[in-house]
Amino acid sequence: MAYEELRNSGFVFALDIGTRSVMGILGKKSNDKIHIEHMVIEFHTKRAMLNGQIHDIDGVIEVVRKVKLALEKKANCTLDEVSIAAAGRSLKTDRITIEREIDPLKEIHQDLINSLEIEGLQKAQYEIEKQSEESTKYFCVGHTVVRYYINDGMILNPLGQKGNKVKLDILATFLPQMVVDSLYAVTSKLNLEVRYMTLEPIAAIEVAIPENARLLNLALVDIGAGTSDVAITKEGTIVAYGMTTCAGDHITEEICKNYLLDFDAAEALKVNLNREKVQRFSDIVGIPYEISSEEMIHKIQPAIQHLANLISNCIVEQNGKSPSAVFLIGGGSQTPRLSKFIAENLEIPEERVVVRGIETVQNTVFVKEPIAGPECITPIGILAKSLNHQELDFIEIFINTQRFKLFQTKKLKIMDALVLAGYNPRDLIPKRGKSIEVTINGAQRILYGQYGEPAEILINGQRSNIGSSIKDGDLINISPAQEGAPAQYSLENMIPLENEIFVNGKSIPQIHQCKVNGEKPKMDDLLKDGDAVEYICLDTVLSLCAYLDIIHDGYTIKVNEEIASLHTKIVNKDRITLERKVEIAEEREEKNELKQEQGSNSDTIQCTEQSILIQCNGKPLQIPRKNCSNIFVDIFEHMDFDRSAVRGKLVLTLNGKEASYTDLIETGDEIRIYWDK
Repeated sequence: MAYEELRNSGFVFALDIGTRSVMGILGKKSNDKIHIEHMVIEFHTKRAMLNGQIHDIDGVIEVVRKVKLALEKKANCTLDEVSIAAAGRSLKTDRITIEREIDPLKEIHQDLINSLEIEGLQKAQYEIEKQSEESTKYFCVGHTVVRYYINDGMILNPLGQKGNKVKLDILATFLPQMVVDSLYAVTSKLNLEVRYMTLEPIAAIEVAIPENARLLNLALVDIGAGTSDVAITKEGTIVAYGMTTCAGDHITEEICKNYLLDFDAAEALKVNLNREKVQRFSDIVGIPYEISSEEMIHKIQPAIQHLANLISNCIVEQNGKSPSAVFLIGGGSQTPRLSKFIAENLEIPEERVVVRGIETVQNTVFVKEPIAGPECITPIGILAKSLNHQELDFIEIFINTQRFKLFQTKKLKIMDALVLAGYNPRDLIPKRGKSIEVTINGAQRILYGQYGEPAEILINGQRSNIGSSIKDGDLINISPAQEGAPAQYSLENMIPLENEIFVNGKSIPQIHQCKVNGEKPKMDDLLKDGDAVEYICLDTVLSLCAYLDIIHDGYTIKVNEEIASLHTKIVNKDRITLERKVEIAEEREEKNELKQEQGSNSDTIQCTEQSILIQCNGKPLQIPRKNCSNIFVDIFEHMDFDRSAVRGKLVLTLNGKEASYTDLIETGDEIRIYWDK
């Protein structure tokens, strides 16, 4: 027999320290069934516990000692190990929203989501610790992402998507470290070593809800004396916890007020409501009563409805909607009509709100002592968890040589350790190098820097990632992510300077008159933030005619052997042929000479065959007419406008519409050119 089996004489000692009482049970596992051998329950004689938190350690020690000694006597053994659970009512839940600006060109990946979850959990932990009356640390015992958003729009799965901003709604649950410390203080003073530790809701679900049913959306409500604790299951795990400070004592106090009874007498009467049809008792002044249980229940019904309302609201708050079914455990779950009112509030069938007693627990055999009632679910759950799961309750790890202790209620990962360690999650995600903003032919462009190197995570020297599992004693080393190189772009990177076209077999560069801030640049110079780049691209037949200074209707123009119009696009390596129409060209020249003779005697500004008259920024402007039609960029040769001194976004409009440098202009056109600040 192994050493572990020799301790406690082969028994597992499970201890449930509650607000009103302490219950201890001894059990074993054989042939996949749990055998419960002995059970002892002792009530607190004073208020040593409040809402699941130990307030009087010595008072609790005395009650636990009585339970331990009684079990040792029954089993004729010495108990030196114990399995315990932290109260669900001690848990604190916070809902937090975290968002981050992201690279719009890069797909959202899992490391980014994990980094956001860490940041959200750290923010939630900070908020809870800030609100705490005592200065205490908290363990994160579970969390779930309720919703994802991209650019403020809700989305089911952000992985692989792109956007400017990603946002997460996170529901996180924390356990105060002092709750754990006080439980250990009690057990250590009784020379009991903690074999296993869990949370009460987790223990209760272990036996109250079969594993194959946890895929459903269910609510487990543990109704004790002072609080009602709620746990929500979905997709095989607990996704949320909640608590309301109203439970069985609220009903007892209502009986006290209505029938003038002390608390203990009212408690006994409440328990008896489900057992007897008629209740016989005397109040504190000695007046005897004989009242039907139905009449008493009707009298205290407002208090029962109030409790049902609070529990229902808590379920909906944590789950976001009504669950598929509700399981009630704990002594207060036996309150008459409570399940009926909860079903009505949640608008689900009454048969889907059920009280779970010991008789529903699967794979359990009761050997010596009969145990019954929903109040026994949690201690049996602690026993079952201890027998079925042999992992440590706490693990100790090292992050960059610093020691940390983690509460292990689930399979822990690197990200769980980083939450506790306070590691900055933004140091896990590589950042782009600094970007620059330039203007190219009047259009704003952002030139991005290079991507950096991701964080390096090693577990015991082996390369890992943020989702890797960790275990007791692991040595974790993290090197933060590196920022990428800043944006480095030359003109050659931005403009196709090597593009060429062929006109009647002769090669012509497609890019002309390239300037940076109004000056001729060196092609290998790097662009700087705020630079204004301007150039003319021969990308249409019209722009080609302007460059060659020819009249388009005096030629037959073909692009790649096909007849072209003025607006036909020209791309790299295109072959253009120009064939002169002699008769049309001669007729145009004769008309030009006639117009020059007719206009030679006029001193006023007017449109001639050799010029065009336009309105530029509200003033008339006469510019020479080229042999081919004039284009927008020609204006800058005849007006005082410094494009090199960038003072905002350059705005170009032609007849009220946005213009480009190669737009055709004619007499009568209205043009505006200005900096938009």
